[in-house]
Amino acid sequence: MASEKTAIYHERQKLQFCLLHSLNNLFQQKDTFTRASLNEIAEKLVLDDPDKQTWTPLSVVFKPHHNSLTGNYDINVLIAALEGRGKAVVWHDRRNEAVSIDLDGGDSSTLMGIVINVPVTRYAGIWKGRHWITLRKIDGIWYNLDSDFKSPCCFKDSEEVREFLDHIIGLGGEVLLVKDDKE
Repeated sequence: MASEKTAIYHERQKLQFCLLHSLNNLFQQKDTFTRASLNEIAEKLVLDDPDKQTWTPLSVVFKPHHNSLTGNYDINVLIAALEGRGKAVVWHDRRNEAVSIDLDGGDSSTLMGIVINVPVTRYAGIWKGRHWITLRKIDGIWYNLDSDFKSPCCFKDSEEVREFLDHIIGLGGEVLLVKDDKE
């Protein structure tokens, strides 16, 4: 059980900045990443792209790796942000069940957390998109730090985490393991 002294950092959802909230929840610190820092990463990805898209008036808002007004950052921004902090992102092979993820043993010493990307439907089915969620083990307990939740939700054990991940994979979600880059 988590000690009473452990304060779990949890950012709540604003607009489509779920990747921003997910990253800060992963690092357990406010402003580890900011809207400005993620926008800078997204802009750098565009500049580094050898197949740059041509500019149109809509390019001011709808950029290749994010929406400049609402957020909605893509996987490329996530990977670049985490690699910039010395982390490695490993895409879980969805053909394998979550039992193949080492949540408790030797490999988990390098596992910082899990970021998942899930399909969502909102506004009575009018809008379909995707949502970023972080799972993190804090003081020996796994938590779902979904920014749509009012507060973090703890899992009873690693088996419940695996069941949750298998459910997410079954719904078309993507599971990304975030590891300390010690290789």
